[in-house]
Amino acid sequence: MKSLRHRLAAVWHFYRDSFRNMTWGRPLVWLILLKFFILFAILRVFFFKPTLAGLSDEERSRVVGERLVSPPADPPTENTYNL
Repeated sequence: MKSLRHRLAAVWHFYRDSFRNMTWGRPLVWLILLKFFILFAILRVFFFKPTLAGLSDEERSRVVGERLVSPPADPPTENTYNL
């Protein structure tokens, strides 16, 4: 366990020191954080609404089971792969 902690700390120090020594290090970190915020917060709120919200555990398991077992609602009528 100690070696895993040591390795994680070494990786953390490597990236921390690398970003400190870069001229674009801080703006790059902020750009990455902004990207994660946009991907996980804004897109989730507006496009990926939870479909099972408000259902009990039994209702959730029934809905998930039906969706796993049932065929797709609109199967393709022709071969969509152009080989």
